[in-house]
Order: sequence, then structure tokens, then C-alpha cells
Amino acid sequence: MKIGFTIGKFAPLHKGHQYLIEKGLKEMEKFYVVIYETDVTEVPIEKRASWIKKIYPKVNLIYAKNPPSQYGLDEESVKIQTEYLKKIIKGTGVTHFYNSEPYGKFVARDLNIQEVQVDRKREKYPISATIIRNNLKENKNYIDKLVYNDVINIANYS
Repeated sequence: MKIGFTIGKFAPLHKGHQYLIEKGLKEMEKFYVVIYETDVTEVPIEKRASWIKKIYPKVNLIYAKNPPSQYGLDEESVKIQTEYLKKIIKGTGVTHFYNSEPYGKFVARDLNIQEVQVDRKREKYPISATIIRNNLKENKNYIDKLVYNDVINIANYS
């Protein structure tokens, strides 16, 4: 069985994330989204997860609460993050990791699964959640109306 997953903060969920999720849902028999707690947004993890579940009811959600604070592409940081991720996805039987980030190859390597890179150069959707957080109104065409309405009412984005 082909079982895929992706990870992220989805702060906020945008068209690039959606493209990645849609590709995973189309190509895999089962697809998980691991959503991380974060302090980069005031939007709670439960609300961010609800966007994904409403738009993609077939997605299996996994909450990544209290994640390690050490990030980076150095071997120590990668090991800390992938050990945490192994615990979070234990028992899922994942075979593929969908991502558009440089760390994807490390996750796939350490979990001994196949990496699926999706629009790494962001040619299809030239956006990131950071860009959206820095100027929500200018970039609202990259997020679903449901997401926009929640973000505008919860978070202090400009």
C-alpha cells in the first residue's frame, strides 16, 4: 500500500500547501498531514487543522504538539527532528514523504522512505506562509476564502 505524508505549520494554509496535499491524495492510497504547533501565528493548531480537514476530508491529520525547538539542516538538528517525527507517525506505515523543502531528502533518508519533491522552486505557486504573514491582504489570492476569513479575524497580520 502506498501511504504518503507531509508536514508543516500551515500558518496559514496556502495554495502551495494545497497543491502538495492534492498531489499526495491523488497518488497515494492513504495520505497524512502532520501539523505542527508553532508560535509564528496566533491561529491555534486546531483551527489550522480544521482548514485542512474541511477542504480535504480524506486527509488523515496528526497533531505534532510540543515539537523540538532545534531546527536546521545540520546532522544534529536533522536527527532531533526526524526522531521526533518517527514517534509522531509511528504505526502509519508511510512509504512516501511529500515536500517542497531542502530538508525533505533527510526526512526520507532517516525514515527509509521515498521522497516526493513538489514544486521545490515554487514555480507553480510562488508563495510562502512567511510572505503571506508579512502581507496578508496583498497575498490573499494565494489562500482559500475560509482561511483568509479566519486569519483576518484571529491573527494580527497586516
